[in-house]
Amino acid sequence: MGKIIKVGIVGSGLMGYRRAEAISATRGSRLVAVTDIDIKKAEALAQKHQAQVEKDWRSLAKRKDVDVVIISVPNKFLAPIAIEALQNGKHLLCEKPFGRNVAEAKKIIAAALKYKRLVKVGFNHRFHAAIIKAKEIFDRGGIGKIMFIRGRYGQGGRKGMEHEWRFSKDMSGGGELLDQGVHLIDLCRFFAGEFNEVFGAVETKFWKAKVEDNAFMILKNKAVTASLHVSATQWKNLFSFEIFGDKGFLTIDGKGGSYGKETLMFGKRKPEFGVPGMKTFEFGRDTSWEEEWGNFLKALNKKAKIVGTSKDGLRANQIVEAIYVSSKSKKSIRL
Repeated sequence: MGKIIKVGIVGSGLMGYRRAEAISATRGSRLVAVTDIDIKKAEALAQKHQAQVEKDWRSLAKRKDVDVVIISVPNKFLAPIAIEALQNGKHLLCEKPFGRNVAEAKKIIAAALKYKRLVKVGFNHRFHAAIIKAKEIFDRGGIGKIMFIRGRYGQGGRKGMEHEWRFSKDMSGGGELLDQGVHLIDLCRFFAGEFNEVFGAVETKFWKAKVEDNAFMILKNKAVTASLHVSATQWKNLFSFEIFGDKGFLTIDGKGGSYGKETLMFGKRKPEFGVPGMKTFEFGRDTSWEEEWGNFLKALNKKAKIVGTSKDGLRANQIVEAIYVSSKSKKSIRL
């Protein structure tokens, strides 16, 4: 058995909790320290995983026994924490989005190169069982060449949501496009490669906020067109991701919990057309957090490449910024 990777978590909210659970469930890693501005949250998380509480993120980043820092904080604070942690020789797992904008993402990447540390961006959707199975089917030619992708991601909302940090331009950098939109954008790139043209519209339909609660996007490259919609006015949580090839299709619905049972339908076009041959796969509990952490552990031990790199985080932010420009100018934007 190799070296135990020791981890510190900055941010003891829902994301920090999920990351801690994944660390404890995975051989070869151990949570040693946590911190949060809400000390009671930090104490509760630390107690559950036999970790220590640090008074602030700076003291956590300076700990000699921490190899990796996981940053699960509001977007505004990600870049400064990341850069200082890198200066202290730590590898990073940063929750998406990768900073509030392209400029912040580039600063983190520059620091990682300077201090020769690994940085992973938290794109756990790549590790959902349905996505993994869909990628396997696609990679072996199951649906042929992709023609178009259709994605929808929406949340039901909650009372007072407009007062949360995600609806603050200063704290978040953007609204629903930057929050859930980056996941759909990343999945499109995961299956179809780079996109070189985008068109979009961002709107504030319902919530009284200075950021968007809905975003509509078209991403294009030479072969594929992707049509995406993310919404904070869905009223019922929804995740749907469909990939259509010239020989068949893949439809992913749900991702567990309030988003409904996670399923994958694989449809195969018949030579004579008509009703396609179809097979449905159903999946149990969400294991994406453990799978994602396992990938990063392997990368740290030089046994795998990172899936969900800093480049992926930067590219998602670049596409997001282009969509904001497109919405304002009402023109398509070349990347």
